[in-house]
Amino acid sequence: MAKSYNKYQYETSPRKLEPNYAPKKNITEVKQKNTQKTKSINKQKTEKKLKIKIIKLLGITFAIFFAISYRNAEIDENFEKVQNLKSELATLEKGNSQLEVSIESNLNLTNLEQQARTILGMQKLTNKQTQYISLPKTDYIEPAAEQVVIKEHKRLIDTINDYIKMLFK
Repeated sequence: MAKSYNKYQYETSPRKLEPNYAPKKNITEVKQKNTQKTKSINKQKTEKKLKIKIIKLLGITFAIFFAISYRNAEIDENFEKVQNLKSELATLEKGNSQLEVSIESNLNLTNLEQQARTILGMQKLTNKQTQYISLPKTDYIEPAAEQVVIKEHKRLIDTINDYIKMLFK
């Protein structure tokens, strides 16, 4: 069958077009290229996973260090508060002890007498103002007129026995 270049075809079956010639490639070469591509893709994926893992570990490490430093800062603040409160307590205790000493020094008998004379206008008693009373040395405590009876829980037989004794009295 001769090739005709005109477009009209007289036969009933259409002519078959021959594909452009392409040399056949070796299947092994194609497979090698594909395996090399998959290997490089797998290598890239493992490198990405490794990088992501390293970033995660660095993030976790940073978070742990941040938490530790934050907690230490809180501990330092609380320690400073405790120290301030202790110093305040020491000053208050010192002031209290000074007040106690001043109160004790003002509470002696001579100071009280002097304040009673000057502020309240009091004077010491003279012998003429003193009156003596004689009291008899009898006991003024009277015994109780009523007896205190403490009821105990009795058995039923004892209560019946007491009731019968009371009837015959």
